[in-house]
Amino acid sequence: MRALYTASTGMAAQELNVQVISNNIANLRTTGYKKQRAAFQDLIYDHVRRVGAQASDQGTILPVGVDIGGGVKTVGTPRLMSQGTLLPTGNELDIAVRGEGFFKIQMPDGTYTYTRDGSFQMDAQGRVVTSQGNPVQPTITIPQSASGLTVNAQGQVSVLLPGSTTPTTVGQIGLTRFINKAGLNPIGDNLFTDTPASGTPQDGIANTDGFGDMQQSSLEQSNVEVVTEISDLIAAQRAYEMNAKVVSAADQMMQSTANMFR
Repeated sequence: MRALYTASTGMAAQELNVQVISNNIANLRTTGYKKQRAAFQDLIYDHVRRVGAQASDQGTILPVGVDIGGGVKTVGTPRLMSQGTLLPTGNELDIAVRGEGFFKIQMPDGTYTYTRDGSFQMDAQGRVVTSQGNPVQPTITIPQSASGLTVNAQGQVSVLLPGSTTPTTVGQIGLTRFINKAGLNPIGDNLFTDTPASGTPQDGIANTDGFGDMQQSSLEQSNVEVVTEISDLIAAQRAYEMNAKVVSAADQMMQSTANMFR
């Protein structure tokens, strides 16, 4: 019976939907995390009677058709790149981006990744690095004797050197943006890589040419909304249960039909 297989595609789709929602909830407190949603499309139809077909020799046209659907399929889990709330931390190396742009990170193999997680640290060489020890681009080295580190809205890093009362600029943290941010490839550790779908990386300076500005001593929180996720979870659970009931009903109907011919 076709309904059995159609309902099974619905159960599989809602199982994936719950997985996506659970990942969003699990990353509720992940710095710079961008939520995902499951996107679905209906499967191909069996056109028993095509709408608009000629119904008689006199040219009568069918106003409606008979189309039997095959169920549902998953077409993607797009990531929603909306701005997360900025949370003050008091840490001078915590930096949040308000608006467009990603921090550019150099990996050990020389390639680049991109992140919205600005919880930076300083390594033994004085370089500004991520929590995995990968340097932020362009590479910035803080002198050992420096104090009073500040990062302005454009990403300029300034410090006070011994014997000087005037801040000295030691580097510039850059930003990178993409035509299609949702086309970035997540690889874990709050990092993304560019893909043909995301477009070519466009490097620039914060607070200029459409790039967002930087907020020192703040971090961007996840853009996951708890109430929305719980609501979506309940809806997905109900949809799964309804599809399971269809499977059960179809199975009972098949058994009844089989018993009739015994």
